Amino acid sequence: MRRLTVWYDQSCPLCRREIALMRRLDWRRRIDFIDAADPATVCPLDRAQLLARFHALENGKMLSGGGAFAAMWRAVPLLWPLGMMAKLPGGEQVLNWAYGHFLKARPRLQRFFR
Repeated sequence: MRRLTVWYDQSCPLCRREIALMRRLDWRRRIDFIDAADPATVCPLDRAQLLARFHALENGKMLSGGGAFAAMWRAVPLLWPLGMMAKLPGGEQVLNWAYGHFLKARPRLQRFFR
């Protein structure tokens, strides 16, 4: 498996917790986590785009939302089956639907993780 690059928002308390968990689960060290909120970070897309949605680069393809989460899960042995389910017909659409609802609730959820 090739390396995966994931951009996340270090200033988001919820994101920090999730990425900390993914770092612990990534025992093969296949994921490069990059803080898109850091002004020193060189971004492949507009910084606002990277901060508005979760993004990952898998095998040269930029993914966002549910597809990016599925790619991250595929890179982590424990979550690999969950990531592979996204490749089933309709799987990524379901993840993107769920991610869209999560984005609406994200500001309220962040209050619990400060």
